[in-house]
Amino acid sequence: MRSLWVAFFSLLIFCQSVAANEARVVQELVKGKLDAVVSVLQQKDLDPRVQKEQIIEIVMSIFDFNLMAKLTLGKKYWPALTVEEQARFTKLFVERLKATYMDQTDFYHDETVVYESPAQKGRKIRVPTHVISGSDKIAILYKLYQSGGQWRIYDVEVEGVSVILTYRSQFDDILKDGTITDLMNRLEEQLKTDSHPATDSTQQHERTPILRDEILRKNHT
Repeated sequence: MRSLWVAFFSLLIFCQSVAANEARVVQELVKGKLDAVVSVLQQKDLDPRVQKEQIIEIVMSIFDFNLMAKLTLGKKYWPALTVEEQARFTKLFVERLKATYMDQTDFYHDETVVYESPAQKGRKIRVPTHVISGSDKIAILYKLYQSGGQWRIYDVEVEGVSVILTYRSQFDDILKDGTITDLMNRLEEQLKTDSHPATDSTQQHERTPILRDEILRKNHT
């Protein structure tokens, strides 16, 4: 009986050790991708278009934007969409996320990223970080899940506020009185606005985003 208990606890300790090791591997994965983005940003003489393409390629390799699109609508709306609507919404939302991510790179000024201890729960791992910018310390939490042997980011929290839940709240506001077509049209309008930036400070001030990205911008205002 005693040997059975010893075997059980040995197995438990082994499993915890494996989980801790996997969490550290995932942390290194996130760190490697962020370091790669920073490396591109530090190439000041790089053509902006090439820089954008390289950053998007890095980001697309670790973010599961398709799943994020699905999660923003949730069980309340996603299952009711046709296959065509799901495809169109996903395409628009992914483009919106990529544009938002690229917007944030404009604020890069040699900030330092500090990595805290990662934690694993089942098939999900959380990688907490802090971005040090001058006297500011911004908490950013990366949430990853495993699919097909790969770890992908499905949500990010900035100062405790979830990107997914924020978008879901915004979309709920539109969908409670409108349709999925209304929402997709709003997304299209926002993308068109993003592709034609304002040429002076007055126009920039007047161009209020249709869909707010305040959780990503609030620490740069």
